[in-house]
Amino acid sequence: MGGPIKHKALINVDLGEAYGNWACGPDDELLPYIDHANIACGFHASDPVIMMDTVQKCIAAGIKIGAHPGLPDLQGFGRRAMTLTPGELTALTIYQVGALQGFLSHFSAPLHHVKPHGALYGMMCRDYDIAKAVMLGVPEGIPVFGLAGTQMERAARDTGRMFWAEMYGDVKYDKEGMLVITRRKEAWKTEDVKRHVRQQVETSSVTATDRSVVESKVEGYPVSICCHSDSPGCLEIVRAVREVVDQFNKEHEYR
Repeated sequence: MGGPIKHKALINVDLGEAYGNWACGPDDELLPYIDHANIACGFHASDPVIMMDTVQKCIAAGIKIGAHPGLPDLQGFGRRAMTLTPGELTALTIYQVGALQGFLSHFSAPLHHVKPHGALYGMMCRDYDIAKAVMLGVPEGIPVFGLAGTQMERAARDTGRMFWAEMYGDVKYDKEGMLVITRRKEAWKTEDVKRHVRQQVETSSVTATDRSVVESKVEGYPVSICCHSDSPGCLEIVRAVREVVDQFNKEHEYR
C-alpha cells in the first residue's frame, strides 16, 4: 500500500460527553495518554458545566483542545442521521464551536481544531453539500479532523479549511474505506486494537469488515488517531494505541 504515514502519529479522544448527573467515559484517566481532546458542545452530549470543567482539565494536562459539534440529538447521542438544510448545518456548527470558544477565551486558551461527531461526520464523508455547509461554519485557519479521501476532505479543500487526516483505533471500516458507525460501541481485544492501528500507521491501509485491504488516503496530511471514551474498555484501548504510536514515532524518529 502507501507505506508508513509521513508525520508523527498523535491520539485524539472525544471528551466531555457526560450530561448533568450522567457520566460518560473515564475522562480523567484518559488525559495522560492523549494529545488532542474533542470536547462535546451541548448538542449530542455535554452541558455548560461539563464543558467548562473539561476545558480546565485539558488545559492543566497540556492537551490541545478541539470542538466536537454534533447533530441536535441527545437521546441518540448524535449517532442517528438527520435531514437538515445547508443553512441549518452551518448555523449549528457556528453555534457549537462558538460555545466552546467562549470557554477557551475565558481561560485564555486557543482552539486547536474542529472534529465533527458521529452521524454528522459520516454524513459529511458521503455528501459534499453537507460537508461544505459544515466547513463554512468552521473558523478560517482552524484545522478540521476528518476522513481522508472522502467528501469531507474535498469540501475542506474547496472552502480553504485546513485538513488533518484521522485514523481510528476502535472503529471498523467497510470495503469502501468508510467508517462503520454504530449507536453503541463494541468491545475490542487489546491485541486486535494494536494490530488495527499498527497496520494503519505502518502501511497507510486498513483491513475492512469483509477482510479486504483498503488504502487509507492520508497522503501527506498530519494524522491523529481517534478513540472513543464510550467504547467498552476504552482506557485499555487508548493505552494500547499509545503503545503502538510511541513505538512508531520512536522507530521513525518523529518527536
